[in-house]
Amino acid sequence: MARRKENPVFHGLEVIDAGAKGKAVAKAPDGRVVFLKNAVPGDRVSVQVTKKRKGYYEGFVTELLEPSTLRIEPRCLHFGTCGGCKWQNMGYPAQLKFKEKEVVNNLQRIGKLELPEISPILGSAEQFGYRNKMEFSFSNNRWLEPAELEGGKAIENRNALGLHIPGMWDKVLDLKECHLMAPPSEAIRLAVKEFAEKHGLSFFDPRRQEGMLRNLMLRNTLGGELMVLLQFFDDQPAEREVLLDYLKGKFPEITSLYYVINQKKNDTLYDQELVCYSGKPYITEYIEDLQFRITPKSFYQTNSAQALELYRKVREFAALQGHELVYDLYTGLGTIAQFIARQAGKVVGIEAVPEAIEAAKNNARDNGIENVSFFAGDMKALFTDDFLSAHGTPDVIITDPPRDGMHREVVAQILAIAPERIVYVSCNSATQARDLELMKGLYRVTRVQPVDMFPQTHHVENIVLLQRKNNP
Repeated sequence: MARRKENPVFHGLEVIDAGAKGKAVAKAPDGRVVFLKNAVPGDRVSVQVTKKRKGYYEGFVTELLEPSTLRIEPRCLHFGTCGGCKWQNMGYPAQLKFKEKEVVNNLQRIGKLELPEISPILGSAEQFGYRNKMEFSFSNNRWLEPAELEGGKAIENRNALGLHIPGMWDKVLDLKECHLMAPPSEAIRLAVKEFAEKHGLSFFDPRRQEGMLRNLMLRNTLGGELMVLLQFFDDQPAEREVLLDYLKGKFPEITSLYYVINQKKNDTLYDQELVCYSGKPYITEYIEDLQFRITPKSFYQTNSAQALELYRKVREFAALQGHELVYDLYTGLGTIAQFIARQAGKVVGIEAVPEAIEAAKNNARDNGIENVSFFAGDMKALFTDDFLSAHGTPDVIITDPPRDGMHREVVAQILAIAPERIVYVSCNSATQARDLELMKGLYRVTRVQPVDMFPQTHHVENIVLLQRKNNP
């Protein structure tokens, strides 16, 4: 039987680009692309190939022969293992450059679009501590670092409170530090783990589906309000109350303290009954003079400060004169709808999640905004001719779909309506480009504005303004 060929090792490859999903790109001697983790464009490296495909290789750096001028020292000790901040070893100006490049490449390559001059990407004022929401998992079988495995010693304490290793649902990296959320999130996470171990509280076993402590969610606002939600698997009232009372006493700045007993196979919350143990049932974020109540189940842009810059650009692109009927598709909590309402005649928001629509209505009431209406339902099923007959045909459409983009039927309905302007906000410029290609017969792209919502990662938001061709 023929022996299987070993994967090759390449020496002296130059890293030439940053590719999809945060991976770096080099060229092998045979001309094929090599995708790498934890490398920076401009590095010269030796590479061990792990996967060999017809058109490309995947591998990892075995030796950094010459560092790139773009390379910096990562701040976090978990860099390279955690997987949450794949570009932390690259200077921030370079991160912005490659994010902007990705947007342009997707619009041109996938959408085959004629583009105007691209507006320079809007960088985030804060590159660390910008997230307003983090979720951490408990595990009784933490991920072991290579040095621990090589030591040969028995590991007695395998408890972890941290983030999942990429691609491994049952392996959690125990975080000693994380720089993505402002204080006191770090102190709370470490205090919960220390208290739980000191008092013998059991950490969740995802394979056996047993244990008390399952998940910790933290949310905050720019004004300093703080929400903590502890998710328990085993229902142990006495132990639960001891932990919750400890948090109340040690961190009086907690505005809203929740818990939930979740004994499902997964840890999603949307079908669970949450209990507000202490404080208010919500925290409040402010955008200019608008307020938005955020509950544990609410979707809200994860970078609050940068969300304001994003919404200002959306409002600018919409160029409303005060009389227009605007449809805000995938409206969520109705943040964009309410942000532009004063410049519009009327705004109609549509969203699939009923709880979000209920929150949008409450927020509009609290903000004293009366020219908005919100409706819950599957977009392609609700956004129909009958709906238009009942609520009017929009002059302007704003759409901010999930990563998968818009359903073809939604795109077809937009084209049938043919509003003068469309503002398309996307967290995935690849699916955005796919949708825009379907629309380019009727619309031209007049403005493109990338926005960095997630420093240290490859993710990038993008806003496109579409103008109808041959306006009457």
